Amino acid sequence: MSSNSQVPDELGSVFARMSGLLLSTDAVNTALRQITALAAETIPGTSGSGITLIDPHGERTTAAATDVVVQEADALQYRLRQGPCLAAWETRTLVRVEDSMGDARWPAWAQQASDMGLRSSLSTPLVAGTEALGAMKVYARQPRAYGDREERLLTRFASLAAMLLFHIRTAQHAERVSDQLKDSLRGREVIMLAKGIIMGRDGVDEPTAFLALADGAQEQHITLREEADQLANSTVRHRR
Repeated sequence: MSSNSQVPDELGSVFARMSGLLLSTDAVNTALRQITALAAETIPGTSGSGITLIDPHGERTTAAATDVVVQEADALQYRLRQGPCLAAWETRTLVRVEDSMGDARWPAWAQQASDMGLRSSLSTPLVAGTEALGAMKVYARQPRAYGDREERLLTRFASLAAMLLFHIRTAQHAERVSDQLKDSLRGREVIMLAKGIIMGRDGVDEPTAFLALADGAQEQHITLREEADQLANSTVRHRR
């Protein structure tokens, strides 16, 4: 059996576990930590794994790491503004480090990573739709630890992490939109209530009541909704 056909078989149980995770995990950071742990466990030769997230402003954070060494290697990249993980995110391509000792692409990072005992690595971007969210990486203590098979495995994990992040962000966006809609509807209800109070109090029609409400807001330099809130609240207190 070829290595290509072995990959789905070996990862079948892992992705079954992750499908339950996507449905049951509320905290995205917890989910990302589990993904990195599974990657380190599944990809042969790996001593540590991590996920870097990069926001639209370029802020870099390690969202998950299996150990302190991974965190230090990531922090070094952020500080130096160079390294395979950042390159994978920027170019949206998988980056392989065969041996950090002497790697000329990021000499400052490579030398210090080698001193940490991290001799080889794989980094792949986390892409959801058209957006690059960050990158996922694995490290090994032996040089030339990774090949094409390990690249495929990491890409599968990265796709899963990107999908999770996409769903979380979509849910958060939907929640924000829902809250905004609720707030907007409540604002309309308060304004309608305030108009009704003015109509009943002053014996005027709806357009006249609305103009009176608008005039009051302008005089106090507040929004129409704030004026409506004040009127509704004062009316409730008066009746009590």
